Amino acid sequence: MRPKTATLLLMMLALLPGLAGATEDLLQAYAQARASDPVLAAAEAARGGTREELGQARAPLLPHWTLAWTQEHQRLAGGSEQRSRELQHRISQVLLDFSRMARLRSAQARDEGQQALLQAARQALLVRVAQAYFGVLSASDALATVQANEDAFARQVQQAQARFAAGLGAQVDIEQARTYHALARANTVAARKALLDAREALAEITGSPPGPLKPLAQDLAALPPEAAEREAWVTQALRDNPALRAEQLALSASEQALDAARAAHLPTLSLALESGRHWPPTAGAGAGRSDTTLGLSLSLPLFAGGATEAQRRQAAYQRDGAREALEQRRRRVVRETLAQFDAVQLGAAQLDSTRSAVEAAGRALAATQTGQELGTRSMTDLLLAIQNQAAAQGAYSQARHQFVLARLQLRQAAGAIDETHLAAVNALLQE
Repeated sequence: MRPKTATLLLMMLALLPGLAGATEDLLQAYAQARASDPVLAAAEAARGGTREELGQARAPLLPHWTLAWTQEHQRLAGGSEQRSRELQHRISQVLLDFSRMARLRSAQARDEGQQALLQAARQALLVRVAQAYFGVLSASDALATVQANEDAFARQVQQAQARFAAGLGAQVDIEQARTYHALARANTVAARKALLDAREALAEITGSPPGPLKPLAQDLAALPPEAAEREAWVTQALRDNPALRAEQLALSASEQALDAARAAHLPTLSLALESGRHWPPTAGAGAGRSDTTLGLSLSLPLFAGGATEAQRRQAAYQRDGAREALEQRRRRVVRETLAQFDAVQLGAAQLDSTRSAVEAAGRALAATQTGQELGTRSMTDLLLAIQNQAAAQGAYSQARHQFVLARLQLRQAAGAIDETHLAAVNALLQE
């Protein structure tokens, strides 16, 4: 699916009326976020602001036309009055101004940099929505796991009480089961709070409380990154990461601003055409005639109290700061790309290991239950087996969600993520 087609699909999803109780998927959540996320809206507003700054920087280099009308009324000695009117207009055009031309190039670089930041914000929204969406799924799975754990311990309390009443068990078995049940109940309360927080985090992005969400498929293929070499991802990130591109353009803008400050010592040349008409006619001018002047103006700054040099030094410091910010961003991009590449690699292994742990924990629990019925296993063994099974299920759920997110975050770090990749993740959800 092409990006434009995917964007159109998301817009259509956003226009669909919500159905009460309908299950939402990842693309629907993203469509809502595109329409109401304040972070993206702020980035779009900032982009519009720099575009207007570019127009302001270009304006001094374009023709200027001014029109002035003056009307005077004087009362002279002896009680007489004199009235005069004058109409003037002036057209001017800058021919040479190195400082303003450098400021225009600086504004162009800032405008391109803000466009790169907007692209970064759009890519970040894809990942933020996925993180919030899978955060809800993870919290929901965690709640289901601890609730099942609590129910299992509650049954053990009842069974321990029944065995004690029949003379087949000890009081300590009841107390142990009650201890595990009380701890599980506390975990359930905490899991409910975590789920509420996760749902609020998703609503913060989408602008509306989420309904039931489609879960991730249980059987998830542990696919490695598309490119097997870490250096290939780093190379792509250094080339395509929009946040890094924005810092590069910020450095270019600061260098042009420094050129503008240096050029403040240079002369400027402009052309002006002035024309005026005065009523009553002045001396030497006939009635109804206009005085027209065409001239060149050459200006050479000599001394401004040290302000010009101070502005140059300030621009140099700002250029140096932008250079260091670029280096900091470059190092961060490299670190994040390598970290996400390793997360995908290790996540694939973790996905397999936690899946095996769930299967092993289930077999261990079944064997322990049988042994406890036969008297070869204690209540403590059974309680620990139940707890281990819940821990394995929780670890597998987290591994599945984190693996999918790591693949998206790797693409974000490389600057190679769009709506089609979110649609591919959406295809992994259960119907």
